[in-house]
Amino acid sequence: MSFDNKPKVIAIVGPTASGKTALSVEIAKRFGGEIVSADSMQIYKGMDIATAKPTFSEMQGIKHHLIDFLPADEVFSVASYVSLAKEAIKSIVSADKLPIIAGGTGLYVDNLLSGTVFAEGDTDFDLRAELIKKYESEGIDVLLEELKSVDPKSYDKIKVERNPKRIIRALEIYKSTGITMTEQNINSVPLEKPYDSIKIGLDFKDRQKLYERINLRVDIMLENGLLSEAEEFFKSDVSSTAVQAIGYKELAPYFSGGADLESCIESLKRATRRYAKRQLTWFRRDQSTNWFFVDDYTNSDELLSSVVAFLSSKGFD
Repeated sequence: MSFDNKPKVIAIVGPTASGKTALSVEIAKRFGGEIVSADSMQIYKGMDIATAKPTFSEMQGIKHHLIDFLPADEVFSVASYVSLAKEAIKSIVSADKLPIIAGGTGLYVDNLLSGTVFAEGDTDFDLRAELIKKYESEGIDVLLEELKSVDPKSYDKIKVERNPKRIIRALEIYKSTGITMTEQNINSVPLEKPYDSIKIGLDFKDRQKLYERINLRVDIMLENGLLSEAEEFFKSDVSSTAVQAIGYKELAPYFSGGADLESCIESLKRATRRYAKRQLTWFRRDQSTNWFFVDDYTNSDELLSSVVAFLSSKGFD
C-alpha cells in the first residue's frame, strides 16, 4: 500500500448529501480499506442525526476511525485532528489496509494530506472567548475588517467563505504570536507531502439535484428524531463548537418559542444548502481533485464502477 515508501491514501470529498459515505464504504470493500472520517462534527458523541453520522448498518462492517469518540463539551482543533488521523493511517497501513479519508471538512483533509506541522503551544482560550464575544455582539464584518488590516492574504482567502471559526482563528494566531496565519501556514507545510494520495470529488452538474437531496436528507433526519436529539443538546452543557452544528442552531428558535417549526425547518434546509456551496468553493480550489458528477450516472453502481476503474488505472488495486 505504498509508493516510494509513502503510504497510499484515497480521499473522498464533496458537499454534504453528495454520497461520500456510501461511496467510501464501497471503495473500502473493493480495495481492502478502512475509513478515516474528516468531519468536524461527527467526532462528537451523541450528535448522530444532525451530523448524518453513518449507522452501524451503513458502515457494512468497514472499520471507521475518528467518529463518535469525543464528548460534546470538549474543544477540538485542526491540529488535534491531523495528529489523530496520522496515527489512524499508520495503524491502517500496518494492517496492510488502504486508508480512505472521507468527509466534507476541507480544512481537515488539506492539512492532513499536505503534512502540515502545527506549532506547539497552548490555545489562548481567554483571547478566543473575547473574539467570539466580539463576533456575537458586533458581527462577522467587523472581524473581517480587522483581519484585513493585519493579514490581507488570509482575508482574501476567508472573505468569500465567511467562516467565523476561521476568521477568529486567524485573528487569534496574530494577536497571540505576532505572526499572521499566512506566515504560519507557509512555514508549516513541508516540501514533500507525507502520502501518495489521490482525491476524488463528488459534485452535481445540476445544482438543483444536490439541493433536492439536501432537502430530502433534512426531512429524513426529522423523521429519525432530530428534534429530540437537538432538544437534549440544548438542555445539556455542551461546547459552543458542538451546539453550532447545522441541525441544532436552526432549531433553537423553535425550542425558545421564537419561531414555528415549519420556518425553522426551512431555515435548516437553507443553511445546509449554503454550507454545501461553501464546501464546494473550498474543494474546487484544489486543481488536483478528480471530479465525478453524480448526476452523470443512472445509479450509484454506475458511479462506483467509474470511480473504481479510475482508481485502478492509477495503481490502486
